[in-house]
Amino acid sequence: MNSIQFSPDEISTLRTHGVVLFADRVIFDAQPPMPAQQIAAVQALCAGPIPETLVALWRQTAGGRLDYDLTLPMNGNVEGISWSELFWDGSDGYRDLQGWIEHEQEQAREAAADGGAPWSGKITHLPFGGFEYRDRVYAVVDPGAAHGQIVAWKQGLPPAWTHALHEDGLSTIAPDLHGAFAALHLDEDPLAPTSDYFSGQTLLEYLDDRHQEHGLDLDLMDKLVTFYCRAVVDWRTPLADGLLRHHPALARVALRHAIATDDAALVVELAASGVSFEGPQQGSALATDVAVEHSAFAAAAVLVRAGAPVAFDALRNVDGQISPELTSALLANGAEPSVAAIVKCAACGAPASAHLIADACAEAGIDVPPAFVADRDAMLLELETTLVKVRDGSLGHYLGPEGLAERIEHLQTFRL
Repeated sequence: MNSIQFSPDEISTLRTHGVVLFADRVIFDAQPPMPAQQIAAVQALCAGPIPETLVALWRQTAGGRLDYDLTLPMNGNVEGISWSELFWDGSDGYRDLQGWIEHEQEQAREAAADGGAPWSGKITHLPFGGFEYRDRVYAVVDPGAAHGQIVAWKQGLPPAWTHALHEDGLSTIAPDLHGAFAALHLDEDPLAPTSDYFSGQTLLEYLDDRHQEHGLDLDLMDKLVTFYCRAVVDWRTPLADGLLRHHPALARVALRHAIATDDAALVVELAASGVSFEGPQQGSALATDVAVEHSAFAAAAVLVRAGAPVAFDALRNVDGQISPELTSALLANGAEPSVAAIVKCAACGAPASAHLIADACAEAGIDVPPAFVADRDAMLLELETTLVKVRDGSLGHYLGPEGLAERIEHLQTFRL
């Protein structure tokens, strides 16, 4: 149980600053309660009753924002779901409740027409949250056995998005709204983040603005942040108790932390505790994929030594100066050599690894020199075009102009 309690006066004060507490979670930029006649109007569009917990939420706030992590199995992947919005009428763009209901009505009408049956005119899934057009959260309002369940839908992305969901997916979050809110969590402590972008960042900035510009009391703000941080998942205790292997979801969070911090010692500890490194960790990416892509090369090396599976395309997303030792280990454990990987390593300033991969390509019967020239020239053109846009301010890039220029130089000077 969450032991932090707020007085009625504190609840009222937070409400004036756009903060509502519901089911032990923080909603910010919260809208006024939904009028009863508006709830009735939504009810009239549904095939069955709106779940009482959703009605209770709307009686507190018609919508707002959330800032938590949510991970679900979906189409064989482990997918992060962006549930950052609670839709509300009168919102512009992708947060508009009525707009998403109309979208659902149109989809139901088309599905009925395709099936050759008349549509009842009532929706069975009520969209009430999500993020833009890519992720949506529904309450099941069909009167059948699934009534009240909260489900997530995620849009599939084109094949070029490596390790992403490539077909639309659907997954149940929880049997009811309270369970769905309980599933919202924080993988990392937002007060001690491991990266530049993290869950909690948006809420903390919002609260800081309410304090600096609108007079939110600092003590109350700190109390709210402490309450919010109770959602940080605790994988350290079960790890210390030798029980983490029995909690796969927590183990994935621990492993992602080890990779984010390139903590080889923690990977060793996870392996010794019996944590499995099998299966997807993020999207369809294996643990070794995630480590290589994030240049967590110390963690990647330990993962390979511990027997973590290596995907055939593990070298495709190299984005740093990977050592020849790790490159050799990946090649020896299932990674396939490719000309694209040669080019990536060369661009990243890892010529020894590029030569290792080139040798492996030649042994596999690939005519490397002409293929390398074609791929290198294509990447040079892409990098040079991007650099021009970054320098004139029309495009942002994580490498910045210096990093892009460095990769161009690496490619121009590399020789097979």
